[in-house]
Amino acid sequence: MAGKAPFGKPVAVSDLASGILDPMLRKRTGMSLALVQSWEEIAGPRLAARSRPEKIQWPRRLHEDDPFEPATLVIACEGLAALHLQHETGEIIGRVNAFIGFNAVGRIRIVQKPVSAGKGKEKPVPRPLSETEKARLSGTVAKIEDEGLRASLERLGASMLGERKRRPD
Repeated sequence: MAGKAPFGKPVAVSDLASGILDPMLRKRTGMSLALVQSWEEIAGPRLAARSRPEKIQWPRRLHEDDPFEPATLVIACEGLAALHLQHETGEIIGRVNAFIGFNAVGRIRIVQKPVSAGKGKEKPVPRPLSETEKARLSGTVAKIEDEGLRASLERLGASMLGERKRRPD
């Protein structure tokens, strides 16, 4: 069974969730979780922020011998982004088909509705660290040889410490 690991071996939660969500999403919308997760790469960051794939509508086949007909990709889109999306329809169809691996999508249907409902919240700004906290953090990551990794871990530590309330030194 997918998602099971031998005792003691860690498994990423995203892998377990994908194993559960992907079949359900495929059944309800006709598309995979990978397509939704890769939407920014397919549509580009400008359009992906204002749109999302809703479902793939496959044409009904009355008999098994009926010829294959490409599906329609339904994309939810906000306001003016619909116009941009409409102009890039051909390119997006090509990218989606390249992602899927065959000419599955033949056209796009745009549905205008709000997409970025949860994106309006501003990220909280972490408080500045005290000199003691900075020194302790630098000492913690000092032994890491790779400069990029050390800097990334230091930024991560600073953001985590900045979210906590300051303790008296």
